[in-house]
Amino acid sequence: MRFKITQKLLILTLSLSAATINAQKPAQMWLTTSDGATLLHREADLKWTRTPATGATISIDDSKHFQTIDGFGHALTGGSAQLLMKMTPGARSTLLHELFGKRDGQIGMSYLRVSVGASDMNAYVYTYDDMPAGETDPELKHFTLAEDEKDVIPVLKEILAINPKIRILASPWTAPSWMKTNENVKGGALKKEYYPVYAQYWVKYLQGMKAHGITIDALTVQNEPENPKNTPSLVMTADEEAEFIGQHLGPALHAAGLQTRIIAFDHNCDHPNYPETVLKDPKSGPVTDGSGFHLYLGDISAMTQVHDAFPQKNIYFTEQMVVAYKAKEPMPIARPFARVVIGALNNWSRNVLLWNLAADPQNGPHTNNGGCPMCSGSLTLDGDKVTRLVAHYTAAHASKFVPPGSVRIGSSCERSCPAEVALRTPKGKYVLLVSNPDAEAREFSVRFHGKTFHTSLAAGAITTYVW
Repeated sequence: MRFKITQKLLILTLSLSAATINAQKPAQMWLTTSDGATLLHREADLKWTRTPATGATISIDDSKHFQTIDGFGHALTGGSAQLLMKMTPGARSTLLHELFGKRDGQIGMSYLRVSVGASDMNAYVYTYDDMPAGETDPELKHFTLAEDEKDVIPVLKEILAINPKIRILASPWTAPSWMKTNENVKGGALKKEYYPVYAQYWVKYLQGMKAHGITIDALTVQNEPENPKNTPSLVMTADEEAEFIGQHLGPALHAAGLQTRIIAFDHNCDHPNYPETVLKDPKSGPVTDGSGFHLYLGDISAMTQVHDAFPQKNIYFTEQMVVAYKAKEPMPIARPFARVVIGALNNWSRNVLLWNLAADPQNGPHTNNGGCPMCSGSLTLDGDKVTRLVAHYTAAHASKFVPPGSVRIGSSCERSCPAEVALRTPKGKYVLLVSNPDAEAREFSVRFHGKTFHTSLAAGAITTYVW
């Protein structure tokens, strides 16, 4: 017992010593300003002093540990993949290395979301088992990944060659029309008699992707299950999702030996009762890993509500569109960085995924009569021409500095600070994300292990501090 106590004291002492050393190293400051003149640029380092902090102060407490971080990234929609495949191989390789590589000048994107079949950001709708009107295929004899093999799968293979450990989340926008109550790609619900067939559809998809060397780490059962307005889309109530997961999908994945984690909901923060219904169900709860959220409606604190009700389950932030801006207007980056990235991390999310990776100069391709004509990408791709937009820098300010395996640590504010969240990386570095969505510049201090540095942040700017 004495040895164990001594060992624990030694580990604690070494940890405190490492933190003290970190507090002696200058803090790097990486800045993006709303005028676009400074974009993810390393500014002059900030020196720690023993001068007592005055005014607004962010205090970092690395004795408090919260959730582990899985990563940051975007949705690789079918449209995004199509645009990437239109680039010349050399230009595409250069761009993908910039996005997914981990060297200097690269941003280390570590999480992707893909659609199971088409999303609304595809040129046209397809599933993996489309049949002529009036015909069905309950044995899934016509199942094929041929459409994904044109664009999505080749791009994923290139990305995996750069970062083999990237996590991939899969989400469907619709089941095949013949499985649905309205027999249409838009709206409608999954017919009860096809619950077991749809579970096998998922098994075939996961096995098919694995055969291509692509492991799907997690899935959401339905993108925006309360939204029938997208093309494609499918409506699924909380009780229906619980029944499908608990009685069909969970058992089917287990029987097939698949380890893909199941994430409930995948919709807005205005309805936390939906994932709570799935998680408390005696059959779906045990096989469901956690809950996914968007933030088009509701308050992001709903994620903490679900975490507090089910602390053993995980929380994920699976989608948010961060729109582009007109060239002569301030870049609206501070608000989404504070609201989405910092907000999600402070409310227990293990990841942050933005919508979507790339679009063309007309915000396409997208489906007709239910696609998204305003959905700009993180990038605009026009052949080999690449334009990096606000969503790119919103994600990059986290992905470049917060690798998978990092842990959110304690941070607190005294006297009105800008939005912030603090993390510790697996290599023992400390990262502080800060956003100033206010109309005026903010001055503040950062306090860590008895030392402080004083800094300021312009109106509408965001910054990442690393030490």
